[in-house]
Amino acid sequence: MSDNQEKRVLPPIVKPKKNIEITPTVEPIEKDSSKPAPELFFTAVGIISGAVEFVEDTRNATVRVGGNKYPLFHIPNNKGSIAFEGLRKHIANTGNNNYRLIVYPKVIHFPGRDKPHQIIFQLVAFDSGNNQGMYGEFKDLQFKLSGIWQFIPVCQTPCISIFKNFTEQRLEYIKLADVTKRVKYMKASHIPLFWKDALVPPFRFNPKVPKEQQGRPYFVSIIAKFLPQKNAFGFESLAQMPIAEAPKFLKASKKMKAEALSLRKGEVAPQKEETTENTQEGSKFTMPIKRNKADCN
Repeated sequence: MSDNQEKRVLPPIVKPKKNIEITPTVEPIEKDSSKPAPELFFTAVGIISGAVEFVEDTRNATVRVGGNKYPLFHIPNNKGSIAFEGLRKHIANTGNNNYRLIVYPKVIHFPGRDKPHQIIFQLVAFDSGNNQGMYGEFKDLQFKLSGIWQFIPVCQTPCISIFKNFTEQRLEYIKLADVTKRVKYMKASHIPLFWKDALVPPFRFNPKVPKEQQGRPYFVSIIAKFLPQKNAFGFESLAQMPIAEAPKFLKASKKMKAEALSLRKGEVAPQKEETTENTQEGSKFTMPIKRNKADCN
């Protein structure tokens, strides 16, 4: 370390008690007890800018970012369809297909560490020129990522794992849905991230080490930049300090995934398990399991 390089002193990372306020990354100020502690939740959202192309007579589209072309899709509900069709009409009316888009990044991993992952983007909204809200807060290619910082078996780069946030309404939906829809609905997105000198190491599960010696995964919240040339994200700054306890989330169990895979293959499905065993309702972490094709699609 050179003499003119300031030595960085990092605060200790401790497991917070329930309802404790997360230490901010800005200069400390006097705490206002009238303000609630910041709410933690899993999220992956940001801005991309590029040329959008709709495939004629289909509901498919692509967006070109940094020389690469990525699938652009939407969830077929009212909000998603309005944004998607609104963008299509805007391009048809103006002749301009270059837009700043608010998107959710989704990552598809494949079995085998030598097979590259695929990134696609879910359209949330497009900037028609007002430059307000998130369009003014985020720069192009800038994202907020909040999730579990860890390695997964099918990716050589550590990831931030984004799980489905728990709500009572979502739990009720899961109880009524069939097992295939449950697994799809609760599927996590594991976003590859380059984070040099990270405050906490990415969790790596070792099946040969006892559970009590595994170490602990951390929940991190950061600002990152999408790197098209690497097809991954790069750390820019902390949004909040890492913590050792995650918000409540929903996660399909190994047994549920096996049942859904059996149904897709037309095999006899395993005995159905209770919904209460299928969801990760608590804030505790579960150890990663060895992945199969059901985990990686």
